[in-house]
Amino acid sequence: MKRYFLFILALVALTMSAQGYFAPPVQSPEISRDGSVTFKVKAPDADTVKLIIDSRLDTLMRRQAGGTWSITLRDLEPDLYMYFYTIDGVKVLDNDNAQVLRDVKSVMNTFLLDPKGDCPMAVHDVPHGEVRAVWYDSPTLGEKRRMMIYLPPGYELSRQKYPVLYLLHGTGGDETVWLEQGRAAQILDNLIAKGKAEPMIVVMPNGHTDTPAAAGMGADNNYQPTFAHKQWMEGTFESSFNDIMKWVDANYRTRAAKRYRAIAGLSMGGYHSLYISANQPDDFNYVGLFSPAIGRMDQGKSKIYDNLEEKLINQFKQRPRLYWMGIGKKDFLYKDNEEFRQLLDKNHLRYTYHESGAGHEWANWRDYLVIFAQQIFK
Repeated sequence: MKRYFLFILALVALTMSAQGYFAPPVQSPEISRDGSVTFKVKAPDADTVKLIIDSRLDTLMRRQAGGTWSITLRDLEPDLYMYFYTIDGVKVLDNDNAQVLRDVKSVMNTFLLDPKGDCPMAVHDVPHGEVRAVWYDSPTLGEKRRMMIYLPPGYELSRQKYPVLYLLHGTGGDETVWLEQGRAAQILDNLIAKGKAEPMIVVMPNGHTDTPAAAGMGADNNYQPTFAHKQWMEGTFESSFNDIMKWVDANYRTRAAKRYRAIAGLSMGGYHSLYISANQPDDFNYVGLFSPAIGRMDQGKSKIYDNLEEKLINQFKQRPRLYWMGIGKKDFLYKDNEEFRQLLDKNHLRYTYHESGAGHEWANWRDYLVIFAQQIFK
């Protein structure tokens, strides 16, 4: 009986192997020491296979023997990349790469390129901070809401009080996106370890007030992420922001004063940062606008957006230590940002401006966080 069982087991294993169940996986992506990256995918019946990397690359792959398609890229900069394939026009994930991230509803594979071991977005052998998912009370909105908190290395072992950076996401994001696509925890760990940034608490709330948490994290387990939010840039988030600040100051060892408080955000979050800081000039000494969605508000919905020029003049009278703006030359918001800078220039309001390549994308925003984090709380 035992021999019969072993014979059947061997036969099943042989059959599964013949069907490809135990076939060795294709290594993809394959990252070489020189920084080149090779992608491979099996598609023996395909006519056309493409590799799509973020909004940065759309290129045909080459068919190899055995029905495998491949391509090697040699000019990629150290960074985090998101990619997928299209096989005869159909989007396909790389099944040989288990690392995936979500961008709104779109799921893509990822890889991090760090050939020299010095990419600020990579995990290095340094002391690591702690990331917490917390729920806070928002009396203004009448509900509990979720946000992410980064605590610097050594927080739990000390009695020290820390400055706070409020870091806001864009229209397609939620409270998790600065950690996942933005690599905020890794960036702060590395900068703090090198003495380039001050140890700080980083608060990452959900900027969409029509949902309290990221998809799958709230009571509505079937909520699907979307760009089409009912409440996004109509004043509700800005009006409720003090609820976040009060909760953070009450629950963490913060240095609760303007001198030790910063606010920054990308796209919609940059827009929120602009108006929150303009309406609360006594609360923020550092302001970072990363490709801010200036001029995209729902007009007439809130007094938050009234008299911006007058509010900015008053804000700069309070002498913020740093008012920082960054945008890519190819960003669709470039003209809006240019007009905003002209408004600042007309009123002789001093700011720091950084212009980079590319467009409205994470490749810029991660770099902006690296730059901005080194200039605050000094």
